[in-house]
Amino acid sequence: MPQRKQGDWLEARLGKPHPKTRQINLPMKRQRLKLVQTRQDRHLVAMKPLLTCLTLLVAWPLLAADRPNFIFILSDDVAQGDLGCYGQKLIQTPHLDRMAREGTRYLQAYCGTSVCAPSRTSVMVGQHTGHSPIRANREIQPEGQMPLPAGTFTVARLLKDTGYDTACIGKWGMGMFHTSGSPLKVGFDHFYGYNCQRHAHSYFPTYLYNDDQRFELPGNDGGTKVDTKGAIYAQDLIANETLRWVRAHADRPFFLFHSVTLPHGAFQIDDQGIYADKPWTEQQKNYAAMVTRLDSDVGRLLDLLRELKLDSRTLVIFAGDNGSSFDPSSQIGKLFDQTMGGKLRGFKRGMYEGALRQAAMAWWPGTVPAGRVTEEPWAFWDFLPTVAELSGSSIPAGVQIDGLSLVGFLQGGPAPKREYFYWELHEGTSIQAVRFGDWKAVRNAPSAAIELYDLMEDVGETRDLASAKPELVARADALMKSARSEDPNWPMRRRR
Repeated sequence: MPQRKQGDWLEARLGKPHPKTRQINLPMKRQRLKLVQTRQDRHLVAMKPLLTCLTLLVAWPLLAADRPNFIFILSDDVAQGDLGCYGQKLIQTPHLDRMAREGTRYLQAYCGTSVCAPSRTSVMVGQHTGHSPIRANREIQPEGQMPLPAGTFTVARLLKDTGYDTACIGKWGMGMFHTSGSPLKVGFDHFYGYNCQRHAHSYFPTYLYNDDQRFELPGNDGGTKVDTKGAIYAQDLIANETLRWVRAHADRPFFLFHSVTLPHGAFQIDDQGIYADKPWTEQQKNYAAMVTRLDSDVGRLLDLLRELKLDSRTLVIFAGDNGSSFDPSSQIGKLFDQTMGGKLRGFKRGMYEGALRQAAMAWWPGTVPAGRVTEEPWAFWDFLPTVAELSGSSIPAGVQIDGLSLVGFLQGGPAPKREYFYWELHEGTSIQAVRFGDWKAVRNAPSAAIELYDLMEDVGETRDLASAKPELVARADALMKSARSEDPNWPMRRRR
């Protein structure tokens, strides 16, 4: 095979003769002229990277202005039935009801799983709890929970690496500051609030964190009783910091993970407001006031976005992190009808729909359709790939993502099709659930029989069809095995 000359190779790449080949047999004067042109061409070629960089620098503000902001408001233990837009009659939630009218409300939005830390992890890493690194609330003494492993790729890291300002304000629960799971090590520029979930069980704590710096709250004793009072209600500080941070970062694209403790226990409030004179127990009054305080704080945040004219370029997701912490037969469950007339079975720490389906809505005026209510399902692990597409960010090769982009669905189209949704939880015993189509399977212990429900006909999961549908039980069993990765931290185990 004849050896190619340099000019031949460049001709093949450029589709035209190489400048050096054009000097052959030219008069001397024309050769000099051509050589000068060739040198100029070389200078232009050398300058191309610089010109490209200058173009990007000039265009960067325009690119930044075109990229949407993202706010994920995660409410702790709120039930679908707690909000007026889902049918609540006794608790007032006018701002969330307005958010639903101005956006899209979801009837089948699924959490990561039915307790705090693993549900939040699912939002952060884009994985269901068969793959995510945290699959239970595993406590660490003296403070904190099991941390995200070193190198965990998060939605905060995704956005920070593409120029977003990032903050987590509220409750974290995925690693103290000295661990690999610190919010400041996984992509957040700023943190404010409770790091430890146990610490968040008091609304009158003795301290909070600003980034990794602890600051004291004089006049608070950290009590967890319903009648505990103190000088400073922590949620007020958290809500005010949220508004301050958004205002300070209004001129750049930002991501805010606003992980609100309301209305998780302890059921404490500094002002019962319109519920003070109700003929209810103190716990019932406090709970109602906490949900209304949550609503008010969401309203303040949306009002700020309108004031700053950020509403048309900010996607806001509101969701509960898991189902209610109250049994439907409890004083809270009964008075406020959290299961919406018995429609949904189960509550926190379970695998039935009352634990997994969340109050959820999306708000983005001009992009998310107003007044839409949809039964199509999605899950927390869809958030990361959705914002990746909307922000133009790239998920690194080798990062496992279980979620699907919801961009078309957010804009009014159908939800993406998928083979299944999967959940597991390791609290005392290992429990699992899988949904494929309208079929839902639940296994309440590794050795327990699989229960099977048709959600289209029986959303309350009252009629176990396992014995009548052995082929579907076999499919569910296969999915429960294949959907999860083995992890020494999370073996399938019976109750200890």
